[in-house]
Amino acid sequence: MDTPFLAKAPGKVFGTSHRWKVLGVGVAANAGFSAAAAGIPTTAVWMRTGYHLGNAELGIALGATGLGIALSELPWGVATDRFGDRPVLIAGLLGTALALLSMALFVVPSGSSIPTLPLLAAAMAVVGLLGGSVNGSSGRAIMSWFKEGERGIAMSIRQTAVPLGGGIGASLLPWLASAHGFGAVFSALALLCAVPAAFAIRWLHEPPQGVATTKTSTSTSTGSGTGSGAPAQRSPLGDAQIWRVALGIGALCLPQLAVLTFGTVFLHDFGHLGTAGISAAMAAVQIGAMVMRVWSGHHTDRRGNRRGYLRGSTLVAAASFAALAGAVALGHAVSVAAAVALIVLAGICVSAWHGVAYAELATLAGPARAGTALGMTNTIVYVGLFIVPLLLPHLLAVSSWAVVWLVAGCVALAVYPLFPRPVRG
Repeated sequence: MDTPFLAKAPGKVFGTSHRWKVLGVGVAANAGFSAAAAGIPTTAVWMRTGYHLGNAELGIALGATGLGIALSELPWGVATDRFGDRPVLIAGLLGTALALLSMALFVVPSGSSIPTLPLLAAAMAVVGLLGGSVNGSSGRAIMSWFKEGERGIAMSIRQTAVPLGGGIGASLLPWLASAHGFGAVFSALALLCAVPAAFAIRWLHEPPQGVATTKTSTSTSTGSGTGSGAPAQRSPLGDAQIWRVALGIGALCLPQLAVLTFGTVFLHDFGHLGTAGISAAMAAVQIGAMVMRVWSGHHTDRRGNRRGYLRGSTLVAAASFAALAGAVALGHAVSVAAAVALIVLAGICVSAWHGVAYAELATLAGPARAGTALGMTNTIVYVGLFIVPLLLPHLLAVSSWAVVWLVAGCVALAVYPLFPRPVRG
């Protein structure tokens, strides 16, 4: 039976089960924005034609959203800690919906006029700047409502929203772009951001004063906590341990991004797969990542071993990429099916740890500083989103796919010492 308590919403009393509605808001918000951030690139062929862009110009337009996210993550995180997750998430979602609706009205190619590249890129950057509010604010809300022993599964469920939103965008937007044009694309995305904003207005409230503090983890014998009695109140920007975990998360995302951005190219060039085979393989990566994120969150909540799990994840990811590199180096001696299975395995292994890592990071910072810590991390992650597509083609040009995947494995292995050691009794 739920125990009711008064949250920071005058006249409203919420039971402890209300935290699942807060989690639902976080999932919906992340999925809605991910549909735009990851979905718009799936319309690249139609965007190139509709806006009369070359490949280099198309890259600028698509990269503008990621640039906006990278620039705004940390400021949004600081604002979340200063003003609370509710106003920041609502303002960010509504602002993003308004920006997308404005694009549907004023930045759509027609027979009489074609928007210029600077206008398109600026509009895409604004979407990223406003949408960057989603990650830190939703993460802080979940940290405030869920107690230690539940945060791993809660944050892991939230992290499944990223591939979920990307999948929604990938399945919906190409059809809209080809059949109805970009006015329909941007309008649909505006709706996908506006609906979670309505959910946030209805259900997202902070817990009563002191609840977040009483729910904050201290050190445990299995090493999930910080090793101190209460979370540090200084800014995460001055905490070396939080910087180490943030850098570890950002670095471990690099091999994952290599699979997500160039996995299709590998499957086409090396595996000689067609559209159906490539789509099935990449879908398997996303579905496997979602399942493993939920499992890993549940597993670490039961075992209280987030730190040990994170260190182990770097080793598993490194081994999976080493196996992939070895198979590719053998060339025709390895079947196409084996190569496809290995890249799917590597993609899943290097994607399974997200929710656990974000839960550990936010626990280190404490709920009152989680927004800033998550903003720091996501800034690094989205910087990586620029670096990987920029450098990987050059590495491939001077070496081979085997070297590319071997380097990815080495990067994963190098992250091992960045994650903190488990604290023993």
